[in-house]
Amino acid sequence: MKLYNSATRTKDDFVPNSPDIVKMYTCGPTVYHFAHIGNLRSYIMEDILEKHLRYVGYNVKRVMNITDVGHLTSDADEGEDKMLKGAKRENKSVMDIARFYTDAFFSDCGKLNIKTPDVVEPATNCIDDYIKIITKLMDTGYAYFSGGNVYFDTSRLEKYYIFNDFNADDLDVGVREGVEEDTNKRNKNDFVLWFTKSKFEDQALKWDSPWGVGYPGWHIECSGISMKHLGEDLDIHCGGIDNAFPHHTNEIAQSESYLGHKWCNYWMHVLHLNTNSGKMSKSKGEFLTVALLEEKGYDPLAYRLFCLQSHYRKSLVFSWENLDNAQGSYNKLINRVAALKSTGEAVDENAFNALKEKFVAALDNDLNTSLAVTALYDVLKYNTNDDTKLAAIADFDKVLSLSLIEKADRRREDLKKQAVVAGQFTIVSETGEQDSEVEAKILARQDAKKAKNFAEADRIRDELKAAGIEITDIPHGAKWKRV
Repeated sequence: MKLYNSATRTKDDFVPNSPDIVKMYTCGPTVYHFAHIGNLRSYIMEDILEKHLRYVGYNVKRVMNITDVGHLTSDADEGEDKMLKGAKRENKSVMDIARFYTDAFFSDCGKLNIKTPDVVEPATNCIDDYIKIITKLMDTGYAYFSGGNVYFDTSRLEKYYIFNDFNADDLDVGVREGVEEDTNKRNKNDFVLWFTKSKFEDQALKWDSPWGVGYPGWHIECSGISMKHLGEDLDIHCGGIDNAFPHHTNEIAQSESYLGHKWCNYWMHVLHLNTNSGKMSKSKGEFLTVALLEEKGYDPLAYRLFCLQSHYRKSLVFSWENLDNAQGSYNKLINRVAALKSTGEAVDENAFNALKEKFVAALDNDLNTSLAVTALYDVLKYNTNDDTKLAAIADFDKVLSLSLIEKADRRREDLKKQAVVAGQFTIVSETGEQDSEVEAKILARQDAKKAKNFAEADRIRDELKAAGIEITDIPHGAKWKRV
């Protein structure tokens, strides 16, 4: 298995630190508002990675934080705490906001078939862990106290910028548009490990510390939570590309300075979901949620398929037209699976293994979900029995998580009920294709059979066969395909 490693900027062979377990950490949400579907693209791709690792035989322990304190509205450790901002907006307590939007986040994940990580830890649970790390960084000279806050001293590092070849001046948070430079810092890229009440008098959540009553900075949270649950070495760290700098850069700086050795081997970053006007974000008002998709009649799993049809390292452009196409593809896919019929035949192991080999190869190649979806469609076209196809689809869906068998079963039941209740004749295309001319001839054949004009029914069947259309009679209808 090869993964693109943001730290090396190459596709690297994946070799975990231990053969017994893969330690995986994913940055969780800041629970001050609903997650938009751009945020959720990252969680979908991380979900695919975790499930594929398990699928190919790894034991995985995945940890995710919930940021319920410390994440400010600026990358430069400036501005209002996002949690406090949410509390003011809704006139609720910070913890009420955190509980509500944490539940909302996991509800959205459930609708998208995103597995809940093995460990989910709110940042407010681990204050002592952060204080322990910061204390050692202070003792070893990697951190300093200034103006009421504790800062990490980036000048102590041989290399600070990890994930790109940008100019240091281009990345200085102190010179970004709309960000005022913090004069308490020794260096522009130093970042806050602990805030005290001297700077944020209205902060809702505060704790005692050796440096005064205050609260942790955003970056220290992920280091503390990861070390608490996964120890001193990490195999894979995931997040959106906007986390690469400064959040993940700062995580590496403080973690490796604290530990005295390399911390994480592989870094996976998912690129943005964009609109035609640029990156999707809450601040720009482009606030598309799972609930909004449902209100407009879309299946959340059609959005999951939309994400899987593109590589995670490519920006994905969202439009309603693109989502319409994904919904149409998803419906056709379910129809094609629903047209398969289990007859109790033995699974053709050779066919199954050949199909699975292509599927695994796609995901082993830097999680190429687009080719994995193609491998799924290949199952439907493969020259083997339906039981083998259904077994392969169910197997692949352990990773893709599109609920294909479940939705296909439901589709079959719905068609049966409609036919029984209304006495209607149902026509099903095995490929999800719609062709009014073919359907009209199939109906004409059915009318001929009802009138006991079997010669006419056979003539229509032969006419369709000559045109490359194969018909199979099913209860309360017929299914057809091009041959």
